[in-house]
Amino acid sequence: MASTDIKVRYSPKGERADYTPQTAASSAQKVIQILEGRWKLVILFQLFGSGPRRFSELERAIPAVSQKMLIQQLRQLEQDGVVGRIVHPQVPPKVEYHLTEWGQSLCPVLDKLLVWAEAAPSEVRDRLIDE
Repeated sequence: MASTDIKVRYSPKGERADYTPQTAASSAQKVIQILEGRWKLVILFQLFGSGPRRFSELERAIPAVSQKMLIQQLRQLEQDGVVGRIVHPQVPPKVEYHLTEWGQSLCPVLDKLLVWAEAAPSEVRDRLIDE
């Protein structure tokens, strides 16, 4: 049985010339793990195109998320280098979140993902909309 890359004549392209279908899949999976989480994409879309946002602003913008979950998701995005955190030394404490340069570069990637989803066959698109 032939491997998928031979069947579709696709070889992963990237900065690294040594990508194989296996290493490309593994790398893509690791990147997707960074974005996994019910609220991470919602947080990212809140931060795209805006300056730094206070925690309370994000909390108001995403009313369905609990405070604990928002903190948890922001911390994970911060650890992964997608979101930056600025703590202002004042009373009461002021903490702002912003996209890092690398996080900001995710905007066109997610834009392309949305365009890709819109081009899906109608039966798939209907499922995407219903969920």
